[in-house]
Amino acid sequence: MKICFVGGGNMASALIGGMLAKGYAAADIAVVELQAEARARLAERFGVHTHAALDADALACDLLVLAVKPQQMREALVPAAGKLTRQVVVSIAAGLRLGDMARWLGGYTRLVRCMPNTPALIGAGVTGLFADASVSAPEREAVGQVLASVGEIVWIADEAQMDAVTAVSGSGPAYVFHFIEALEAAGVSLGFDGDTARKLAIGTVLGAAKLAAGSDESPAVLRERVTSKGGTTAAALAVMAEGDLLGLIGRAVDAAEARGKALGDALGAD
Repeated sequence: MKICFVGGGNMASALIGGMLAKGYAAADIAVVELQAEARARLAERFGVHTHAALDADALACDLLVLAVKPQQMREALVPAAGKLTRQVVVSIAAGLRLGDMARWLGGYTRLVRCMPNTPALIGAGVTGLFADASVSAPEREAVGQVLASVGEIVWIADEAQMDAVTAVSGSGPAYVFHFIEALEAAGVSLGFDGDTARKLAIGTVLGAAKLAAGSDESPAVLRERVTSKGGTTAAALAVMAEGDLLGLIGRAVDAAEARGKALGDALGAD
């Protein structure tokens, strides 16, 4: 299977590195990258083919992975319009809808939309995917294997939910980083130096996440097991409840989803 990436930034590099680690051959991977220095860096780091433009040679692939910013997508697709025949086109751009990309490609519908997140950079990501009905089951499997090279994958049945995927997991790492930031600051306010507070905060979040991932029980049950009646954890959770932490997180995720929809509207407007 021949795979061509359009754009050679961080996410493309993460996917290429993950694919090579999973046994994909560098000879089967190509990258279209406008900047000469970036092309040289990708070729040296990964041993992949590089192209300065999305030309006929670059389009001689099975999967075309679009790894450019959403605002650059329409321009990036211009060279491919009317020239695609069998390729499955995979977009990792937030907000962009398959219908708009299909229109820019002259009606081509063999498209998959996905949303990875930044932990993919260390092989610990999670990606939501949605495929057009014209994409076959074996092609879906091939796309899934590519994204699974950098973490977990979840297929979504309704494209309308892809903005929710972006809001929960695409933007989610920032929420976790913010919580770590707050926990670290609280540790400093209690007298710890910055390094100690950071180690305590990151270690706690990392360990709790690993415990949750390896448990058959829900996060709610795990929380209850840490919370003794009248104890220190109960006192802290009571303050969080008074501040409506669950409602705040819900409203934040709702805002991210709404922004994703608005971004899709704006980018897809003619």
